[in-house]
Amino acid sequence: MLIDYWHFARTNPRFLSFGFLLAFLSSPGQTYFIGVFGPEIQALFDLDNGAWGRIYMTGTLLSAVVITWTGTLIDRMDLRLFTTLSLLGLVFACFAIGSVSSPVMLVFAIFMLRQFGQGLISHASITSMARYHAADRGKAIALAAIGFSLGEAILPLLAVFSIQAWGWRETYFGTAGFLSLSILVVLWLLKGHKLRHARMLESLRHPTAQGAAQESYTRRQMLGEPRFYLMLPAMIAPSMIMTAMFFFPAEIAKAKGWSNLWVTGNYWAYSIATVLTIILSGVLVDRFSARRVVPPFLLPLAAGLIVLTLSDDRFLVWPYMLLMGVSSGIYFTGLSALWAELYGPKYLGAIKSLTNAVMVFSSALGPALVGSLLTRGMPFEQICFLLAGGCLFATVMFFYALRTPGSLRD
Repeated sequence: MLIDYWHFARTNPRFLSFGFLLAFLSSPGQTYFIGVFGPEIQALFDLDNGAWGRIYMTGTLLSAVVITWTGTLIDRMDLRLFTTLSLLGLVFACFAIGSVSSPVMLVFAIFMLRQFGQGLISHASITSMARYHAADRGKAIALAAIGFSLGEAILPLLAVFSIQAWGWRETYFGTAGFLSLSILVVLWLLKGHKLRHARMLESLRHPTAQGAAQESYTRRQMLGEPRFYLMLPAMIAPSMIMTAMFFFPAEIAKAKGWSNLWVTGNYWAYSIATVLTIILSGVLVDRFSARRVVPPFLLPLAAGLIVLTLSDDRFLVWPYMLLMGVSSGIYFTGLSALWAELYGPKYLGAIKSLTNAVMVFSSALGPALVGSLLTRGMPFEQICFLLAGGCLFATVMFFYALRTPGSLRD
């Protein structure tokens, strides 16, 4: 299996490194990074969990609305320009949140972080891997998605130490500086992309070419068939639940009697499980198809949530993180490959911009929902059972959706 990855990586190391690096650079706009700053921001503006969750939800919902348009630009704009503008947007977002002085400014800063970090930079990474690697789509997405896991593994802990040493505002200013320098590296990795894009367009004009024999749905055609709506619960559940769990590490620690550092310091277990699952699922997707690999991906997440309710033993954080990482690994690799399998590569940017909007919307819903339940006094264990039940319902719907024929083929 690793030999397959080694041979594949050697065929196009620069472009694959581009996908990996973009995934890593999206971290400042991801919940696992922003959540570390939560206690300082809440203290600054005197926000309880519910209010902080609602502010985060508002900024994220605005991002979900906007990305349905901005995400489609990757189908029409040169990838080098799209990527540069997205990175510059994230640089500005880091400066914005580091300079925030009111709750209104905070909503705007969260919107910018989510739009460019969680949204467009992640979108560019995964969409480009899926679009330009038809035959090895699973492995390409897997290698890029490891960048997310690396960010999850090291950056929250680095952020904690940086906040303690220099302060939370200075940490985001330093992040902006790092992102600015990274733009040159990203553009170097995209050298020769014009020829790559021309080859992809040529393959679409000749249906006999590998990976181009399927019809491509427009976004309107995708929305006109029932199976998309049957898949919605499974699209919503992982982002909603994982975002909420990463957004409130201090509340998990409080409920279980652990330290905040014990929770965030064990994100490595989640990241290791995610990386290993990404690697395995990438091979399985290429060999058996995403339709066969993806459907049960929420079951480990449900199991992890239930594990967290079993006792207050601090070592239960490891199976919880590992099981959540398994679901995350299949989610990163499998769902992106699934859209290309079901709906074709030609309009993949527009389709993924919509699925990303759903993901962003659900990630806004998670912290607001869990924050409100916590504020109203619902025990943490009951919240975990509620979320696990949602995973089981979404899994049943997902299996049924993939048995439903598409409107253009299948």
